[in-house]
Amino acid sequence: MKIVIIGVGLIGGSFAKDVKRLHPEAEIIGVDKSESHLDEALQLRIIDKKGGYTDLQTADMVFVGIPVDVLMAELPKILDASGEETVVMDAGSTKQSICEQVADHPKRRNFMACHPIAGTEFSGPTAAFEGLYTGKTMIICEVEKTAFKLQERALAIFQKIGMRIRYMNPRAHDKHIAYVSHLSHISSFMLGKTVIDKERNERDIFDMAGSGFESTVRLAKSSPDMWTPIFEQNKDNVVETLEEYIQNLITFKQLILDNDFKNVHQEMSNTNKIKQILKGIPLTKK
Repeated sequence: MKIVIIGVGLIGGSFAKDVKRLHPEAEIIGVDKSESHLDEALQLRIIDKKGGYTDLQTADMVFVGIPVDVLMAELPKILDASGEETVVMDAGSTKQSICEQVADHPKRRNFMACHPIAGTEFSGPTAAFEGLYTGKTMIICEVEKTAFKLQERALAIFQKIGMRIRYMNPRAHDKHIAYVSHLSHISSFMLGKTVIDKERNERDIFDMAGSGFESTVRLAKSSPDMWTPIFEQNKDNVVETLEEYIQNLITFKQLILDNDFKNVHQEMSNTNKIKQILKGIPLTKK
């Protein structure tokens, strides 16, 4: 099996590690604009060798883990260079624009639009680790537009890794992911900004920040190079979620100003239901 990883950072590198664990005989070829990333990936044995788009013609599988703005420009070229029996998968956090970009491509049947709901706040080859995807959800959009035998090849890998498969249309994906992923990153970035702007003494932040603050701003350590294009591509949905979030903050602030701590308690109590949702426990019995 010959697999090309385009973008050998956290996402692409972790996928390579999982594939190598399952298929030790697989040849993993790395493609990245950063030569230092490729050198690190080789040293860490994430990839077997460096390569280029010429390797796509004979690849069984291509996994693309690059920022979504770069992906928009590169995906048509990747499909152009891919062989007739090559399945190309992306890991972009937005799907509608990407699917529209290759809707009329002659090799659309070779492309599977994917979004693994997995990651950390770290980036680069050194952030990659085996098991990142185990137990996580792989969202697949427009699966019917991918050739069936190529679908099967990709799905077999995902299932062996231990991923759950969820099918969505691109528009629904982008709307829902704005709430459960994009908004949380914006909240984390802006909380970090608020504290940095207000608490000028860095030592005070270090000494007084508890585990709650640290976990809440964890995502603020994420790469702006990756997240700025995501917010740009999903602008309408992101703005809609922000408007709702801001309104909730305004309402909560007013309750405090009004000394209405009974309803402050009620708002927090109602939100505690998120614990059940995240554990997959239905809120009401059917």
